[in-house]
Amino acid sequence: MREKREEPGRDNVILIGMPGAGKSTLGIVLAKIMNYNFVDADLLIQNQCDRTLQKLLDACGPDGFIEVENQVLSDLECERTIVSTGGSAVYSDAAMEHLGQIGRIVYLQISYDELKNRLSDLQERGVVLKGGISMSLRDLYDERKPLYEKYADIVVDVNDLSITAAARKVAAALA
Repeated sequence: MREKREEPGRDNVILIGMPGAGKSTLGIVLAKIMNYNFVDADLLIQNQCDRTLQKLLDACGPDGFIEVENQVLSDLECERTIVSTGGSAVYSDAAMEHLGQIGRIVYLQISYDELKNRLSDLQERGVVLKGGISMSLRDLYDERKPLYEKYADIVVDVNDLSITAAARKVAAALA
């Protein structure tokens, strides 16, 4: 765990990390532990666009999807809320800057090997592959890891932890 910055008034917690890192599931448990609200950004995008992430990706392509995600995240206003972002949120500087202004950004870090064990098929999850469908999981991991590290206020290693244990670890890091 490392902490980068702490500013008063940022009472939201923004979860970032790879697809399969547990952002949504952990976010719900963390919200209960901290007595916060919970927002899943992927569900916000689906509701606002009235289609699944995969259908949105198919229709707009990776760049179009990132534009939609950027807009939804940049417009997000909440208080005392755990926000689970999509794994591709870090492709948008504007969205990440906004999220950093309204909350502390927590990177749920998992190893590549752990990621391989958790993810089966990227094409079915609505995962943004900027390099196209030929992009490997390793390529995706190597591309995104530095971005997660760049935006994170707090990094929490969640390898080999149950969701509850990982949520407790994040809560402790935020205390």
